[in-house]
Amino acid sequence: MAGSSFVVSKKVRMFAIVLVACAAIFGCAAAFKFFFIGADHANIGTDHANAIFGPLKMYTAPDSDPGPGALYGRATRLQHSKSANGTMLATFEQYVNGTPSFPIFESTDSGETWKQISSVTDQVNGWGLRWQPELYELPQAIGNMPEGTILCAGNSIPSDYSKSKLDLYKSTDHGKTWSFVSSIASGGQPKSENGYTPVWEPFLMVANNKLIAYYSDQRDTKYGQKIVHQTSTDGINWGPVVDDVTSSLYIDRPGMPVVARMGNGNYIMTYEMCGSQNCEVSYRIGADPENFGSVKGIGLLAKDGTSPSSSPYVVWLPTGGANGTLAVSAFSSSSLFLNTQNGEGLWTKIKPNAGIGYSRGLVPMSDGHTLFVISGGPLGNNYSNSVTYGTVDLRSDISDGGEQSKK
Repeated sequence: MAGSSFVVSKKVRMFAIVLVACAAIFGCAAAFKFFFIGADHANIGTDHANAIFGPLKMYTAPDSDPGPGALYGRATRLQHSKSANGTMLATFEQYVNGTPSFPIFESTDSGETWKQISSVTDQVNGWGLRWQPELYELPQAIGNMPEGTILCAGNSIPSDYSKSKLDLYKSTDHGKTWSFVSSIASGGQPKSENGYTPVWEPFLMVANNKLIAYYSDQRDTKYGQKIVHQTSTDGINWGPVVDDVTSSLYIDRPGMPVVARMGNGNYIMTYEMCGSQNCEVSYRIGADPENFGSVKGIGLLAKDGTSPSSSPYVVWLPTGGANGTLAVSAFSSSSLFLNTQNGEGLWTKIKPNAGIGYSRGLVPMSDGHTLFVISGGPLGNNYSNSVTYGTVDLRSDISDGGEQSKK
């Protein structure tokens, strides 16, 4: 007890000395933080979860591989996987001379460093998994798949490009091994021209105790392309096709849907409106993620007059005030677009620590205000892309909307 009293008294005297010495320079609060927290964590943002970095390279396509080498980066942060919570997984389109697959990279340090741990390979068609990968962690059990199951959906396409098929795979060991679950939808030749019949760009989400698969669909002869969804209670059997976004103009091609749940319980879908609107980024907000077809679309417009286009991605973060913050990426700009008014009004444009890219992926981090951005690079066969990534802290970049946006 005497030894303990001596240690406590000595610590109090040390604190007094540090407090007096530091107060004039840093102020009392800084001295208190230095003494009790330690020099390594005295400054906000130095802990690992809040680290700001990038752009860094995850993967560089070999010169011998066909262009663009890589594209369409996606990532997710595990939140329902018990001891693996906080682990991040990433994938992208990988252009190779042989049969394509989706490489799976893992990060255990909040996205700073990555290593490949597996690949999702085509186990049923013999075609390969070629385009538009999607990663998703189940927040609850769906059928026989437990909470924390990792899903990967993507477009399986043969080497003669004669068919398109959206297949679903699962991993129950945090991305190390994968098995086939089901085929969501099948279509024809994957050409992004009206009159062809492919299916494209799956996006997964759980709501109302169902797994929802949104995707772009050219099979309906009434439309050049439309956005649809199907639902499943077990991941194996899929319900009927439901329209989410259509246009009265056949030339229009709404596509590339991404959906996020907002803090107020509503859902936002972003998509590109190609055709008469030149792939303008648009969005719809509603209370029911299975009924976007009844909601009017809005064209995203920034305060500086920018109207972004092509391959948008949206997430919601709890930072930025009572409404939280919506963040949107688009291929036409390296910037991100932010809104703190539940999608109303004009948007604020900021620069992230990541390069421009076709269909970049966004992941909110655990601190609630840091955003991870992954890019597979620009679209085009003349490129040999690297997969790059970085983070941005949204706390200092948020400016409220509130003005009238373009309808």
